[in-house]
Amino acid sequence: MTDAKDPLKRVRRFYAAVSVEPEAQGFAVRLDGRTPRTPGGAAMVLPTRALAELIAGEWRAQGDAILYAAMPATRLCHTALDVVSQTRALSVEGAARFASSDGLCYFADHPASLVHRQEKMWGPLLDWARDACGLSFERAVGVIHREQPPQTLTRLYAILESLDPFTLAAVSVAASLFGSVILALALKDGRINADEAMAAARLDEMFQEERWGVDAEAASKADAKAVEAVMLERWFAALSR
Repeated sequence: MTDAKDPLKRVRRFYAAVSVEPEAQGFAVRLDGRTPRTPGGAAMVLPTRALAELIAGEWRAQGDAILYAAMPATRLCHTALDVVSQTRALSVEGAARFASSDGLCYFADHPASLVHRQEKMWGPLLDWARDACGLSFERAVGVIHREQPPQTLTRLYAILESLDPFTLAAVSVAASLFGSVILALALKDGRINADEAMAAARLDEMFQEERWGVDAEAASKADAKAVEAVMLERWFAALSR
């Protein structure tokens, strides 16, 4: 088993065959016929075959050594089984806290070209959150913090509390990745794809890059986030099949 506490640590591959098998509680990932366990001791059994296959694909892709850092879906599975299933309230709180500082609610006052891009990209998503999810977020201009309406927060908590552990884990990770619970929910519901979510989350950053150039370190971090966003898109899709 890989070491979840040290994602950069390599462990020698100890299995040859990877498969997915149905069980009473779902679909299990199997390594040479045995079901691996999470760091917390839970069997890696997933609610859908598609999700189990997504995780199994990461195990198949490992070479002579297993690199946990290269297995984002497996790590998310561990989170869902070890953390979210055991401390659900904390997981809901972790995702909900992004509502008070959701990046899509903070519009610039200048320049006009940036404001126009924000309106074009963020406006429809705020409308979607209101119309499809019943979440009426208030906009702010500038960086001064603005509290969201109590009814919006109450509704958001209700949505998050209704999610199963595997969906809630992914929404929480997505909210942190994008700095926006709106983008996390939109990705979950298929309103946007991973590329669109990243474009919305990085709109201000990309605008500055066009004016001042691309920072290599920032670009590397953005690339890593984009990879994780794609995994989240596939995770949500797999949960629905």
